[in-house]
Amino acid sequence: MNFLFDFYQALLTEKQRSYMELYYLDDHSLGEIAESYDVSRQAVYDNIRRTEAMLEEYEDKLRLLEKFQQRQRILKELTDAIEDESAAKEARLALIEQIRESD
Repeated sequence: MNFLFDFYQALLTEKQRSYMELYYLDDHSLGEIAESYDVSRQAVYDNIRRTEAMLEEYEDKLRLLEKFQQRQRILKELTDAIEDESAAKEARLALIEQIRESD
């Protein structure tokens, strides 16, 4: 959820961002968040669950996290291939092509 929040937080409202930051990043309890916003624990819980569902829906449609993770994997393979002097030039070029195709 933290990765999804990192990628899509700009698409959330200020209140959604604040609740998610407090809950996931600052590790506040539902009760602490509810107290600071003068709302019920249930209201905070519902807001966080709806926001989580929205973040998952954004990822289902946009696939930004998936593409990022794929690029990271390919870049690691490419780095390993460059460091391994016996790796074929064609293999390195194939990895570069995979990066191009992922965008």
